[in-house]
Amino acid sequence: MDNKLHITSQVELARAEEKISKQKARLLFDTGDLDHVSVGTFAGLAFIHAYLFGDIYDFAGRLREVNIAKGHFRFAPVMYLEHSLKYIDTMPQNSFDEIIEKYVEMNIAHPFREGNGRAARIWLDLILKKEIRQVIDWNLVDRNEYLSAMERSPVKDVEIKKLLISALTDRINDRSLFMKGIDVSYFYEGYSKFKTEDL
Repeated sequence: MDNKLHITSQVELARAEEKISKQKARLLFDTGDLDHVSVGTFAGLAFIHAYLFGDIYDFAGRLREVNIAKGHFRFAPVMYLEHSLKYIDTMPQNSFDEIIEKYVEMNIAHPFREGNGRAARIWLDLILKKEIRQVIDWNLVDRNEYLSAMERSPVKDVEIKKLLISALTDRINDRSLFMKGIDVSYFYEGYSKFKTEDL
């Protein structure tokens, strides 16, 4: 994959991506930049994505220009992507159920070439924090249960709602919870070499 670091080894790139983007996630919290994100919008998600991955990829924060799939699931086709994102921006986010429905739709859109899940989980917590004064303790969400519930969520979102509601906490400004949440979020995607707190 093309990258700004001119790394040609996939293994080295994965390691560098994890280290640099986790450092950026820590900065996002520690600098207070997280408080300036446009909550619940694609613009807010693009800001988070560019912040995390901007030192690594030219495409950070920019809409993908290729169709992508994971396993047997094809994400929103490029030709409908902008329309999908405009619709998601208008979706209500007043309750837990509405917020998760919006999150599921954003996952279906998968607007970036890489790093969608990691950016979107931060985006989700910001919506929850603003609207219901809670966030998810990702340490309480089993990786396999989460991934399978997300895989099924486009058809039925009851499972992902049940899984995430049981992990809600009111520790919305807890730095340690945020850092551990980043580590778990990355673990879901197969990245577990570095601890965010130590970078």
